[in-house]
Formats: sequence, C-alpha cells, structure tokens
Amino acid sequence: MHEDPQAHVPAQALAPTSTPPAALAPPHSTTTLERGSFCLARCTCGWSGPARRSRDRARTDAEEHRSSPAGARQNA
Repeated sequence: MHEDPQAHVPAQALAPTSTPPAALAPPHSTTTLERGSFCLARCTCGWSGPARRSRDRARTDAEEHRSSPAGARQNA
C-alpha cells in the first residue's frame, strides 16, 4: 500500500502565504519626484518618503529605504 506523504500535513501548512519570503521579494526601485520646491522619494513597493526641500535628503531617504530589511513594510 502506498501512502501519500502529504496526507499527514495540516491543510494550513500547504496553503500559499500571502507575502513572499524576503529572498523572493522583488528588489526595491526608488526614484525622486519634484513637486514645486519639494522633492520626495518613491519606491515601486508603494512607499513614499516625506517631502523635502533638499534633493540630497530625499535621495538619502530612498537609499535608507532600499537598504532597510523591512523596507517594503515602511510607509511614511
């Protein structure tokens, strides 16, 4: 008699997760956007940084977001 190896695994263990593991998550791609005298950083994951008068500070916000391990979950 052949036994199915997944027969003893609970159904919730086989269900796909809603969030991909960090290793499979797509990389963050950030840009800066100018609005009048303000500049803000945005990411393809939906994150957006605060409006800054300094373009350099907006770029720093973007770099901090990209290098953060929980970057996708940060939201300003």
